[in-house]
Amino acid sequence: MSRPLKIAIIAGEESGDILGADLVAALRRQYDGEIEIVGVGGKHLQGEGLATLFDPAEIALMGITAILTKIPRLLSLVKQTAQMVLAQKPDCLVIIDSPEFCHRVARQVRAGNPAIPIVNYICPSVWAWRPGRAAKMKPHIDHVLAILPFEPEVLKTLGGPKATYVGHRLAADATFTAAWEQQQQRELIRKPDGEKTLLVLPGSRRSEVKRMAAPFGGTLKLLKERGNILNVIVPTTPNVETLVRELSSTWAIQPKIVTDGEAKAAAFATADAALAASGTVTLELAMAGVPTVAAYRLDPIAQVIARHMLISWSASLPNIIADAPIVPEHYNEFVRADTLARQVERILHPSAARSAQLDGFTKIRANMATLTPPSERAAEIVLQFATKQ
Repeated sequence: MSRPLKIAIIAGEESGDILGADLVAALRRQYDGEIEIVGVGGKHLQGEGLATLFDPAEIALMGITAILTKIPRLLSLVKQTAQMVLAQKPDCLVIIDSPEFCHRVARQVRAGNPAIPIVNYICPSVWAWRPGRAAKMKPHIDHVLAILPFEPEVLKTLGGPKATYVGHRLAADATFTAAWEQQQQRELIRKPDGEKTLLVLPGSRRSEVKRMAAPFGGTLKLLKERGNILNVIVPTTPNVETLVRELSSTWAIQPKIVTDGEAKAAAFATADAALAASGTVTLELAMAGVPTVAAYRLDPIAQVIARHMLISWSASLPNIIADAPIVPEHYNEFVRADTLARQVERILHPSAARSAQLDGFTKIRANMATLTPPSERAAEIVLQFATKQ
């Protein structure tokens, strides 16, 4: 029996919380000694035995405006979290996403005890904006666990810490694989006319839903006026379900709103196309084989900042991974119902545009494939650092 290990984990977003829980489960499968976890996390990490220092919702913020209004509290939590990690003296600290918070904690931990290894799970989007962050990570990050295949090379080019592509959990998710296989079969018999199922995904945060509900509703109205017969499904999350129901009540086509996992999986497996707020969901749709049009409106302050700080040629993950404009994307003042409706029509029915997207999705799945499940590969690397004497 090996010596006990203590792993500190900080995860703010639910997606990071899920990754953290998967990582802990993999660590326990691979290590023959006891593993204790401390830190900050949600229900998934708590299910693995974590007694969270505070509610991770406090650091699950998105948008410059949201962060600016919470700065005093965030700085207080950074200090509190770093002090806790230093007091616990873990064998390794793993920070997961929420970079504006987690990297501040990591810097304080490194300054307080340089002997604690620090692993960053999910690379900050240095390839999209503020590339200077890559080199600034190197003093306080020992290794990056990348979930996108191009990120290790980007970090190397930008002078950042060493990174390993461990894989994306979507690529290893049986739900999306099953949806992909079902979509491939349906494509063989898909008809050009008749009722079509359209997924509409206005976002998972209240601010996103409020910005996207109106243009998406206008798009549905125009699609109906142009003679499209649609069955509209809105997969959403419980935290915004009430808001989604309220804002979609005036749409020209009343949607079916689903929140549970099985209903979402069924929707992804049977949809003809999707209209989505740009984000991780566009990659989910690509992995399920659902042709998509992406759109997004930043808050006013973020729009101004983005004009000066964004460096990526695309904000859509499928496009960046494929290094080609596969998914049509429209942002800010270009989020117009008349444009979105015509883009949706191009992929809703059998067409060259639809075929091109599906071919692109096939290449994306190949690019993201790994021989080892992501959580297992991530655990191997974390254990390398945690077991160093």
